[in-house]
Amino acid sequence: MKKIKRIIAVLSCAAVMALTGCADESKVTTQHRQVNISFSWWGNDARNKYTLAAIEKFEQMHPEIKVECNYSEWSGYEKRNDVWMISDTESDVMQINYAWLSKYSEDGRGYYNIRELTDYVDLSNFTDEQLKYGIKNGVLNALPIAMNTETVYINKSIYDKYNLSIPQTWDDLFAAAEVMKGDGIYPISASSKSMLLYLIAYTEQVQGKQIINDAGELNFNDEDFALMIEFYKKLIDEKVAPQVEFYERIKLDNEEYAGSVAWVSDAKSYFGDAITKGREIVPADYTNVPNANSLTGWYAKPATMYAVSKNTIHAKEAGILLDYLLNSKEMAEYQGIEKGIPLSKSARDTLDKSGMLEGIQFEASQKMEGCNFAQLAPVLENGSFIDDFFAACNDYIYEKATLEEATKSLVSKLSKNYF
Repeated sequence: MKKIKRIIAVLSCAAVMALTGCADESKVTTQHRQVNISFSWWGNDARNKYTLAAIEKFEQMHPEIKVECNYSEWSGYEKRNDVWMISDTESDVMQINYAWLSKYSEDGRGYYNIRELTDYVDLSNFTDEQLKYGIKNGVLNALPIAMNTETVYINKSIYDKYNLSIPQTWDDLFAAAEVMKGDGIYPISASSKSMLLYLIAYTEQVQGKQIINDAGELNFNDEDFALMIEFYKKLIDEKVAPQVEFYERIKLDNEEYAGSVAWVSDAKSYFGDAITKGREIVPADYTNVPNANSLTGWYAKPATMYAVSKNTIHAKEAGILLDYLLNSKEMAEYQGIEKGIPLSKSARDTLDKSGMLEGIQFEASQKMEGCNFAQLAPVLENGSFIDDFFAACNDYIYEKATLEEATKSLVSKLSKNYF
């Protein structure tokens, strides 16, 4: 009898749920189907604001996917990323630095193989040449958002004041310094990373060889680095450029620098205030030796990239988000050209139709796309590599070592630690 009553009670409960619980059942089913994934990036307040708005729109379009956002400014972000990658706690979808492909995925196994996500990610928006930047050991680990190269930006308003033409050669910069230094103005400036690449361009042009050969080996010898260090000292001594330790971006706004070497993607953040004040900022020709037959010494790389965690358990949803970030009309309109001119054909078409492909950053990008630059080796962006180079320069500048001693020590250190 008890068993029969228990059966009747169960059936009665089921009947009540069938009659009155449809809405609740649907709600439970929806909650059960919702997948939680994470997304990480770095950037300033403006980038964070539009990215959060774009993710909110994504969640409205895909109510089955909830995105947890992890973001901060670049300062300290790389160290946190180290912890995430070592502990396998990285986000499902993440913005990554181009150099991280070599750091975390030399064998191609550090990130998810995006070719396995082609049901969700439209790779036809990218050329094979563009996709090559994200391949390690034959595996498509990441997709480039935009391309980048160091660009020479000139405050034409200052050069016009001194009746000087926009510099094209290294000699032009030294000639400008002779005119400007009396007023405490440097013709050009650069942060440490940008200055290193600028010096490499000069040395490759003069010596006629690349710093790293096709096999990935160090191709500069003591003589090449000695030339590079000596030329840096000459730039400082003759007031062409400030020493990198004393470089301050605000001096561009104060017009103590008449130009700067900076990435395409940094054009707006470096020169936005000057343009607002009515100054004419132009992307100049890539500095070269006089009467050069071709551009040498200049390199291109992805501005930033997106990758998917090798540990994700929600590859489908990660792929859907990845496609949205790169190819969607919605994300393209939110992001504009803040991360550079997008490579995705669909994203670029959206911006073109919206009249958003304009301004200093677009002009710099157009100049870059008109050149056939070599691919930048990630090691040249390694912070320790850069520090080692300028430490050797300072040993020579402050007479702690002869040029020969500083060069020999540097080449030994580079060969041992990076090649």
